[in-house]
Amino acid sequence: MIDQQPGNEVFAGVDTHTDTHHAAVVDPLGRPLADREFPTTTQGYRALLTWLITFGHVQAVGVECTGSYGAGLTTVLSAADLTVVEVNVPDRGTRHARGKSDPIDAYAAARAAASGRATAIPKSHTGTVEALRQLRVARASAIKARTQAINQLIGLRVTAPEPLRASLTGLTRTALVNCCLRLRPAADLTSPADAARYALRQLARRIRMLTEEIDEVTEHLATLTTSAGPELVALFGVGTETAGQLLVTAGDNPERLRTEAAFAALCGAAPVPASSGRTDRHRLSRGGDRQANRALHMIAVVRMRYCPRTRAYVARRTQQGLTKKDIIRCLKRFIAREVYHALTRTHPGSTTSAT
Repeated sequence: MIDQQPGNEVFAGVDTHTDTHHAAVVDPLGRPLADREFPTTTQGYRALLTWLITFGHVQAVGVECTGSYGAGLTTVLSAADLTVVEVNVPDRGTRHARGKSDPIDAYAAARAAASGRATAIPKSHTGTVEALRQLRVARASAIKARTQAINQLIGLRVTAPEPLRASLTGLTRTALVNCCLRLRPAADLTSPADAARYALRQLARRIRMLTEEIDEVTEHLATLTTSAGPELVALFGVGTETAGQLLVTAGDNPERLRTEAAFAALCGAAPVPASSGRTDRHRLSRGGDRQANRALHMIAVVRMRYCPRTRAYVARRTQQGLTKKDIIRCLKRFIAREVYHALTRTHPGSTTSAT
């Protein structure tokens, strides 16, 4: 922690990039005081922090892209007990009116923090959930690569010369991979048949390697997910995959989401009014984290099929005239409430009590 210099209250903003960050300082009325560029290194982060506190007591720092380009700086500022708020990149209309440059964006971020427009607390990126996020990225990449390899394997089987194609036709995916692993092409690959055998074997080896990688990462993910959110995993219909996604969405500090309604909005499960005239209804939200929304949807689908309480609820709401889409919307909102309370009970630092 760094002691701030006594003096006037100021607000700061940072426009983040890959190699440099541009910082700006404004007074409480939003009037510019100074701006400066710093490198994205440990020394650069510390120099930026030292530079900020020379202007007085920093009330808040608005930082763009706290989950990507600004993640390192956000960690340093938070460790110094500075209030960091996440600032959205200026929209196209604002950029068209005011122009675009690093100082302009930095001052805009500082004014957003000073005016109170920016209030979102960024994720901490310092705990088990951040490790979980990184492993999920590696697993998703491996799954995508395996799917691509499988599609290529099937495509080569279709175009392979006879009788190779006939020997591989009608096999399941697992049997096809195992059969291709046993292929023995000749050393001379000028023949289309031998080239096809070689290509099929290489793709099968890649699929086997990626499958082993996916299984290994999945095992680590299951352990981390159960450790980070035991109460979440215990909920009906919540597996380690959906629990992992919801944990990543909330972050290591779910207490930053002050209410369960805020968490529902983050997951795109908050009802959006769609009333007009004599019509009084709500619709599904198209905003929020779509992967978290998908996780809630999968939980709702599982409960609609296997949970007696949910099945009774669906039957009752169907008799009341609600469509299946509206029923799922209601279920996702209920599930978001349960998930939020499970997350906040898991993290003692939360100030929100679960009911």
